[in-house]
Amino acid sequence: MYSLLILNFSEDVLLRRFYTSSGKRMERVKRTIDLFFTIRSTAPELFLKRDPWSPEIRRVFEVTDMLPLPNKTKENYKVFIYRLNNPDYDLFNFVDSVKTFFMLADTRLTEEDDIPSGEIPIFDSANITLKFIGKINLSVLRKYMLYTQEAIPIRLKQVHVINAPAYIGKLFALCKPFLKAEVAKLIKFHEPNTDTLYEDVPQDLLPLEYGGKAGSIEQIKRYWIKRIEAKRDWFLANDKNWTVDESLRPNDNQDDQVKDLPGSFRSLAFD
Repeated sequence: MYSLLILNFSEDVLLRRFYTSSGKRMERVKRTIDLFFTIRSTAPELFLKRDPWSPEIRRVFEVTDMLPLPNKTKENYKVFIYRLNNPDYDLFNFVDSVKTFFMLADTRLTEEDDIPSGEIPIFDSANITLKFIGKINLSVLRKYMLYTQEAIPIRLKQVHVINAPAYIGKLFALCKPFLKAEVAKLIKFHEPNTDTLYEDVPQDLLPLEYGGKAGSIEQIKRYWIKRIEAKRDWFLANDKNWTVDESLRPNDNQDDQVKDLPGSFRSLAFD
């Protein structure tokens, strides 16, 4: 039995998310929390120096659209759209974009009391070409895939890639080694100028630019940027607070790949 040092872990909303997303199974809750904080501690390039006012983060706000949509499906699923809005790859930084994505995720995880039953990310690849491969940092991609599939307290229900080009298979090949089999089965590709997405996601839930009724992309985007900016003090404080002391983990439980960590919160209890 061992323990890891966690500071300032008092967000009740986040605790409830771990509990519900893990199917209320305590060993799975413990393992997910362990992995959540371990990845954050071992990926400083993604979880430190997260100032919403920094030039790097402001640039991400400008060239990408990260949009949690205001309304949920009838199954109580939250829909999220991610896209590059500028095809100039010289403006795009992969590491900064993943960092900003996780800042948005933290804002949602710690502030939204209405916990959805699942998540549906939609990736719009309209501005993605084969040149995008050169922008990807494989080490960061691996951490992103591990964190979003096994550590973040959400339940993926569907994954959609819209405006998928003919060469999408080459781009998908980069992610495939890091994909869990059950997640890979959730992914659906939709060609440009098709409406197959609406078979799973009601069009009304989407922004105006996608033929929906959720408001414009700019309106939704500005709302979330303001929420992230309002959380600036929290981000700066938690640069150091949301960490674990890996030196307390027994040597036989250490794993350089940050995989299959045993539960370390033996006495964790929920009311």
